[in-house]
Amino acid sequence: MKLARIMRRLATAALALTAAAFVVAYVRSSNDCETRLAAAPRDPMRAVLACDYGTPDVIRVARVEKPVPGDGELLVRVRAASVNPLDWHSVRGTPMVMRLSSGLRKPHDPRVGVDFAGVVDAVGPGVTGYRPGDEVFGARTGAFADYILATPARIARKPAAVTFEQAAAVPVAAITALQGLRDKGGLKQGEKVLINGASGGVGTYAVQIARHLGAEVTGVCSTRNVELVRSLGAHHVIDYTREDFTTGSARYDVLLDNVGNRSLSESRRVLTEQGRYVLVGAGGPNDHRWLGPLGRIAVMWVSAPLVSQTMAMFIARLSPDDLALLAGLMEAGAVTSVIDRRFPLEQAADAVRYVESGRARGKVIVTVD
Repeated sequence: MKLARIMRRLATAALALTAAAFVVAYVRSSNDCETRLAAAPRDPMRAVLACDYGTPDVIRVARVEKPVPGDGELLVRVRAASVNPLDWHSVRGTPMVMRLSSGLRKPHDPRVGVDFAGVVDAVGPGVTGYRPGDEVFGARTGAFADYILATPARIARKPAAVTFEQAAAVPVAAITALQGLRDKGGLKQGEKVLINGASGGVGTYAVQIARHLGAEVTGVCSTRNVELVRSLGAHHVIDYTREDFTTGSARYDVLLDNVGNRSLSESRRVLTEQGRYVLVGAGGPNDHRWLGPLGRIAVMWVSAPLVSQTMAMFIARLSPDDLALLAGLMEAGAVTSVIDRRFPLEQAADAVRYVESGRARGKVIVTVD
């Protein structure tokens, strides 16, 4: 009895300390956004900021100080950027669990955008391999701006025949497709792969990359996107408005799930005995607002010892080697960027809002003039 009381008191104390830590973190969670907006920059540039969490309505275009490259950095004049679901997740601060790292009350970093393509404007000390005038593409927080600081580890050279818009569409989406299929999915030549959400940003690249890897590709999309997915190289296309892919007789070696709209048991049903399920989608703005895909991941973890198939949630890791590989595939014509709409920098909020709607085919571009 005495031990039980001690354990209860310890548990209560631990909960109290945790709650206090969250309160302190919440109160201290802030950013320098208002300071940036109030300052009169000596060398101004435009940048898209979200000072608070919320809908895309919180996004604004501000005049801020143009950055100066430090050791190991390059200053890139942005010519085009692209929108990813990652951007509206960051703006909304959802799922809520992500705020443990991004800021509980306000985002620590108010800059918006990740994918970009542009021209090297200046090179900081210690940078080799690049010089002013080089055309590059890559990923770095703050891409929706006139200029961005980057590092050689997060960029690659843009092929001359590829436009800035086409290159800007690539980094997050295409690397997710590449690493999800090749690394996490272990897709091999001759295997069958099902791509759920084949007409979206990741999906359009996944169809092409899977075809390049020598797989038999089946894409799942809506009626209006069937011909698009087929034109990208899919051997088979399933229109989900007319057919339920989880009830068919076909079995696949890999299922790349960009949507996450079917249960794990339904998804496993279409896999071979040793099939691999790879989840890269986390749903829309009103799906799983608190924990995101963590509940699904927990089910994967619990059921893993009981099934022969492999199941995993996957988040891509930016790699300059993979960026260079994708540049080569674009240059060879094996991969192309599907661009749905273009928005000027001043309409970045509308661009994020459109991607958040889930209606985009391929990628949405923010142009920077």
